[in-house]
Amino acid sequence: MRAICLYLHIHQPVRYRQYSIFDVSRDSNYFHDDYHGRQSNERIFRKVAEKSYRPMLDLLERNMQKYPGVKVSLSITGTWLDQAEKWGPEYIAQIKRMVERGQAEIVGETYYHSLAFFYNRDEFEAQVTKHATKIEKLFGVRPRVFRNTEFAYNDELARWADSQGYKGILAEGWDKILGWRSPNYVYKPAGCDNLKLLLKNYRLSDDIAFRFSNRGWSEWPLTVPKYQRWLNNDCLRGNLINLFMDFETFGEHQWQDTGIFDFMNTLIPSWLGEYDNKFVTVSEACDLMPPADEISMPETVTWADTERDLSAWLSNSMQTSGQHDLYAMREQILATGDQQLIRDWRYMTTSDHPYSMCTKYWNDGDVHAYFSAYASPYESFMYFENVLRDLEYRVETSQKS
Repeated sequence: MRAICLYLHIHQPVRYRQYSIFDVSRDSNYFHDDYHGRQSNERIFRKVAEKSYRPMLDLLERNMQKYPGVKVSLSITGTWLDQAEKWGPEYIAQIKRMVERGQAEIVGETYYHSLAFFYNRDEFEAQVTKHATKIEKLFGVRPRVFRNTEFAYNDELARWADSQGYKGILAEGWDKILGWRSPNYVYKPAGCDNLKLLLKNYRLSDDIAFRFSNRGWSEWPLTVPKYQRWLNNDCLRGNLINLFMDFETFGEHQWQDTGIFDFMNTLIPSWLGEYDNKFVTVSEACDLMPPADEISMPETVTWADTERDLSAWLSNSMQTSGQHDLYAMREQILATGDQQLIRDWRYMTTSDHPYSMCTKYWNDGDVHAYFSAYASPYESFMYFENVLRDLEYRVETSQKS
């Protein structure tokens, strides 16, 4: 038996607007929610939906109907769900149908796609609980496998997940951690009794997610027969291939005219057409085999940038001071009992915000700039701090009333 575990992450942040210092104490609408704004949340959501969500969900559902062996695992942030409920409820309904067919599994995470685990454990657990409640409300299931924001994983997180009764947890299969070992097995996290660790096969995942349309790549163009040969060869290092990537790989990062949808539409039946090949969900992957070894990651590993650490979000003083200031407000924010204020504060915990303040250069810097809604990291930081000032003003006003 050889299995592909296809996991896709669905996320859109709620972006704060170009919030001026002159808006503080006068206008507490921080977010782009009007369709006519060039960088409005609605406009961006609808654009990505047409390029990615709609065609890829259609592709998956068609293949599930045609091939009962097709399975996918999805992690879906609360910020995406909030926007989809307003501007794309049909996508939620489509995912629900896949779940009800038993061909899609929903993975747990933080509601607001935050770095709360590294700043405030109570807030982290509150967001995880809120996400699980939302998933159960919309899809009728509770997540059994967990992934932290940006695959930010370490031994401490694994012990937490184990204590919460999760069956498995996802992480990056980084060479510096694995050494001679292969990501194509199930592992046991250090210090855990029951939790299983699934590691991304980053080479085969990134061949699709990042290199597919790169005409300068020595293997371009990537065809299904070529890729399936690579899959077959990699199975010599273990029979579980974890293809973990962003959902927006399909249609947004790799545009339709690159042939990405045709590639996936052909790869699915091609893989299933070989004897004893299958697709599995993350929970099924945990049960495929006993752990091959114990893996320890005392330092945090993520799936971002060349360093695979937290430097994409916390490498300069703007990022670190912004996050410190944000989480320092938590107790005062919650004490107000103002649900709108609490929601606005939690939207500001989304990791995309410090990501847009990154000042890295070369290829990593280009990626950060591509995903940013702001002209520069410095503008992003300025607007972020202005929002925090207004949040403080709202807290003070609440205390006086």
